[in-house]
Amino acid sequence: MLLTDPVVLENAHVRLEPLSPDHAADLTRAAEGLAYAWYTSVPASAPDEIAHRRSEHAAGRMNPFAVVHAGVAVGMTTLCSIDQPNRHVEIGYTWLSPTVQRTAVNTAAKLLLLGHAFETCDAIAVEFRTHWHNRQSRAAIERLGAKLDGVLRNHRLGPDGTLRDTVVYSVLPHEWPAVKRGLQERLARG
Repeated sequence: MLLTDPVVLENAHVRLEPLSPDHAADLTRAAEGLAYAWYTSVPASAPDEIAHRRSEHAAGRMNPFAVVHAGVAVGMTTLCSIDQPNRHVEIGYTWLSPTVQRTAVNTAAKLLLLGHAFETCDAIAVEFRTHWHNRQSRAAIERLGAKLDGVLRNHRLGPDGTLRDTVVYSVLPHEWPAVKRGLQERLARG
């Protein structure tokens, strides 16, 4: 299976569905209360962001998902920066409603995406990237078991012109069994 192939991924905590315009109303509500996060991008318009991510999917660069919990879309995530010939992918452009942050939702979603990348798509590396100042995201990535690859200094310009240092992490195939077990244990503990 290709990293860009649409697929539904599901476990007891979360369902990842191919992102569609049908998710717009839920995602508009889910984004409420996220304006404080200057160091990450939360869409100003869910319909516009859905259209953008779907166009990136059509171009083969992204496989976008709605994160659905208890029947409601509560965020977005993607397989992105897809390099199919080299079986390399990034998990990113993730945001979740404040109502599900610090719950099992993010852990369960990452378990599904990593499992899909390694076990179904035979990825040789799965990468995570975040803003240097996004300490919450950095801590979550480290709890997943990803290893720090480095920091890309002055990597990008933010919408307001500020410079972004990007922290890069990855998980490799030989690390996946331990990462998987760690995620499963965290979910089992609740």
